[in-house]
Amino acid sequence: MNSPILTIAERNTIESGPWFSKLSPVLRSAILSRSTVRRVPDGAMLSSRGQPADEWIGVARGAVRVSSVSLSGKQITLTYVEPGTWFGDIALFDGLPRTHDANAHGETTLLVVRKPDFKDLLQQHSELYEALLRLNCRRLRLMFNVVEDLNTLPLAARLAKQLLLLARSYGISQGEEIRIGLQLAQEDLAQLLGASRQRVNQELKSFEREGAVRIEPTRLVVLSKEKLMAIAEG
Repeated sequence: MNSPILTIAERNTIESGPWFSKLSPVLRSAILSRSTVRRVPDGAMLSSRGQPADEWIGVARGAVRVSSVSLSGKQITLTYVEPGTWFGDIALFDGLPRTHDANAHGETTLLVVRKPDFKDLLQQHSELYEALLRLNCRRLRLMFNVVEDLNTLPLAARLAKQLLLLARSYGISQGEEIRIGLQLAQEDLAQLLGASRQRVNQELKSFEREGAVRIEPTRLVVLSKEKLMAIAEG
C-alpha cells in the first residue's frame, strides 16, 4: 500500500541519514520532491537479478535484504540496507541490469525516485554527482574491509564486529542493554559471515557465557559492547 507522505519518524530517519544529511538543503528538497513513498510488507520483492534498473531508493523504515543465489542454488545474504541509506544508483549510472535480488526485511517504508527523475536531478544538481561519488567510495572501502576480515580474522572476531554494527544501526537501548531491532535468524547471520549456522551458534553461545550477549528466541541483546569490542580486536 502506498502513502503520499512519510511519518515524522520516517522523515527524521531520512533527514538524519549519514549521507543525505550532508547534502545542501536545496538538493535534499529536490530529492524529496521527486520521491514517492512506498510501503511494502515483509519479504516483498523490490528487484531481482538481471532486471533492468529503473529506481533509486532510500530506506525510511525497516530494512532491505540484498542477496544472491549460489551455483548450488543456495540463497546467500550479502547485506541489509539500513534505514537512512540510499541504494540502486550504480545500475542507473552504468545502465546494466541489477546484480542482486532485493527484498523487504520486515515492514518497510521506501522513498522511490524513478530513473527519469534521477537523471533530471543529476542534470540540475552537479552536487549530486560528487555526493554519489563519495557514497560509492565509502561502499568500496567497506567492501575491502569485509574482504580483509574474511581473510585475516577468525569467525569470533568477525561475528563480534557484525553484532556491533547491527547494534549501531538497529540498536534499541534498554538501560545498559542494547536490543538489536533487526530480526535475524542465526542462518541469516551465518550467511552474512560466510560461515555455517552451527559455527555461528557455537560462537554466540560462547559470547553468552562470557556475558557479552543474551540470545532470545527472535532477537539478540548486547549486554556489553566492551566485551564484544575485545573479542573483535582479538
